[in-house]
Amino acid sequence: MLEVKCFELGSFGTNTYIVSDDEGHVLLVDPACCSQYEQQQLYRYIEDMRSKISGFQLQIVATHGHLDHLWGAPWACEQWHMPVLMHEADMAMAKAMQEQYNWFGIRAEAKPFPIKKLEAGELGMKGLDVIETPGHTPGSVCLYWPEEKKLLSGDTLFCMGYGRTDLPGGDIGLLFRSLNRLFALPSDVQVYPGHGEDTTIGAEKR
Repeated sequence: MLEVKCFELGSFGTNTYIVSDDEGHVLLVDPACCSQYEQQQLYRYIEDMRSKISGFQLQIVATHGHLDHLWGAPWACEQWHMPVLMHEADMAMAKAMQEQYNWFGIRAEAKPFPIKKLEAGELGMKGLDVIETPGHTPGSVCLYWPEEKKLLSGDTLFCMGYGRTDLPGGDIGLLFRSLNRLFALPSDVQVYPGHGEDTTIGAEKR
């Protein structure tokens, strides 16, 4: 059985998810923690899971390369000694984090972190499909468990909305095609977006 835990973190109110299955696989999705308190929240939750789960295996993955989904990536990568996995089309964006800070007038020094291309089958969870959903960014992806009927949609699909396309790399035509791909999923699929409340595919198709 799949468990999904959500933490709303960072100054942009980004949803960070910790997803676990019965075989010890754990995904930290979009580490958005940007304060010591938020880091401690994630650390305690994950390490408590480690102490209770046999065969614990953690991976860090990003749904896309925007700064608000990666605030905590330098800390998380250092803490658990692993890279962030993401679609190759967003890797350059994520590596240019200082430029993203400049977009939003953030006066801080961006810290580098290790990034690895998300290959087919890279994520260890059985029954997980990675759906490419470009539009919000060129390398946006959604994580989908068909049998569990759960979808982590990143910033592609929200409750009563969808991701912006006015930032570099955004493409409204691609985004609408990606949304149509998601709307082809069963209506009772539970959607866990990158910001805001949970929803379902059926509710968003109306």
